[in-house]
Amino acid sequence: MKTLSSIISLACFALAALSLIAAQTAGAQSADTSFFVTSTPIGNGGNLGGLAGADNQCQTLAQAAGAGAKTWRAYLSTQAADGKPAVNARDRIGNGPWKNAKGAVIAKDVAELHGANGLTKQTALSEKGEIINGRGDTPNRHDVLTGSQPDGTAFAGADDRTCKNWTSSTQGAAMLGHADRIGLRDDDASKSWNSSHPSRGPDGGCSQADLKSTGGDGLLYCFTAN
Repeated sequence: MKTLSSIISLACFALAALSLIAAQTAGAQSADTSFFVTSTPIGNGGNLGGLAGADNQCQTLAQAAGAGAKTWRAYLSTQAADGKPAVNARDRIGNGPWKNAKGAVIAKDVAELHGANGLTKQTALSEKGEIINGRGDTPNRHDVLTGSQPDGTAFAGADDRTCKNWTSSTQGAAMLGHADRIGLRDDDASKSWNSSHPSRGPDGGCSQADLKSTGGDGLLYCFTAN
């Protein structure tokens, strides 16, 4: 008959083995991740430090989640200004396919991403594999910064849709998408993941408080640029 100490030792060994397998599986999933919604904002409203600051946020969070070996880009457009041409979000993110932290394919390529993609509240996960709070949750965080039109291109014209190309928390406004694909109405804009409505609020639309006031937190979509 096995002694109590032997049984305990075997149990501990089994638990350790299971933990190792779970850790290896989680690591493999993280390494394969190529899309996520940031779990935390930069925290300065629409002032992200430009595209470079936004990309750094994606890279930093990916690194912490075990997927930092790839080059990460924020899905953001900028508008033509100061002699510089516009930048389209769709041109910054590689060719796809993109998978979330659970291995689900979001879109196989850029065309599908801007068409019938697989983004829902259940698949637009953070780098940690967590669901982002949406409409009906407290707090609602479904507004994601994009500065983009539905096809992933930048806005033309004088209306600011990028908080001064992601350098201001006091001027302009930002175009937002709904990560959960749900809004106040049953229309295309409310269901849009990347071009639902501009930010607004008492500070003008680009402060952290403004972004929170309409159901956001200054979150970003992050994609690997392959």
